[in-house]
Amino acid sequence: MSQSSFPTVRLRRLRQTESLRALVRETSVTMDDLIYPIFVDEGIDTPAPVSSMPGVFRIPERDLASEIKSIYADGVKAVMLFGISHHKDATGSDTWKKDGLLARMIKTTKDAAPDLVTIADACFCEYTDHGHCGVLTPEGRVDNDRTLSNLAKQAVCAARAGADIVAPSAMMDGQIKAIREGLDEEGFEMTPIMAYSTKFASAFYGPFRAAAGCELKGDRKAYQMDPMNGREALRESALDEEEGADFLMVKPGMPYLDILAKLRAQTQLPLVVYQVSGEYAMIKFAAAAGALDEKRIVQESLGAFKRAGADLILTYFARAIARGEL
Repeated sequence: MSQSSFPTVRLRRLRQTESLRALVRETSVTMDDLIYPIFVDEGIDTPAPVSSMPGVFRIPERDLASEIKSIYADGVKAVMLFGISHHKDATGSDTWKKDGLLARMIKTTKDAAPDLVTIADACFCEYTDHGHCGVLTPEGRVDNDRTLSNLAKQAVCAARAGADIVAPSAMMDGQIKAIREGLDEEGFEMTPIMAYSTKFASAFYGPFRAAAGCELKGDRKAYQMDPMNGREALRESALDEEEGADFLMVKPGMPYLDILAKLRAQTQLPLVVYQVSGEYAMIKFAAAAGALDEKRIVQESLGAFKRAGADLILTYFARAIARGEL
């Protein structure tokens, strides 16, 4: 065999120019794939920077309308709303009041940008005085079944306020069925549920807890998933699908690409992945130290999510991407 005839298969042929590489690129990420999480604080007058998440701020509720208009004008297509409550109690009851923070920020968002897909996080950790995701028993454990009825009330409140999607993240057994029944009984049978179906008890949430004001004594290991369990993760998502979920989510993202890929093979539902606060912070601080190229790392990480099977990605980088900064 002559040197000129070998190798006959040269994969580098299609990598010679950027135009060729773009032509055969298998995976792409667009703004239609991205959801931007935002924090809305009802008790501040000026934006408050989150020190552990460079570039992320708590938005004052009074500025929310103008901020939403600006976010939408930048090209963001969907947002996930997280409220920082200053009216906390043992049950998180502010979340099912028609004039509570959850309802107010949804209404404000939809009034400011009607075409912006508005997703309401359905949980209680930001609204309870103990920081857990549900009602506590006298022994201090989360009461799964008592929490279900409250989640249903919260979801109905969100739908009534105008939420396009409700996204339960409490990790209570049976929460999707309870929420689906609650929504249907109140005439919101067309409101989709984005289930945080595989949510791990992860150390990567640290910056979020400071941002959302949901620190607690103890941990959430009794209801969030053991990070070492893969088969159980698939069972969690399968149960949520059986109960009526319209989307399934894996959270966090990068450490759980194996779960995302296996889940993609298991279901036909749209899959969502959350690039959580710790993942964001690692990239930002590494880039600030000159250790990484931020733009390339962000593009590579988002591509990894899509390649593993995600249809949608929650990421704090979404607005910068919309602006063409990344």
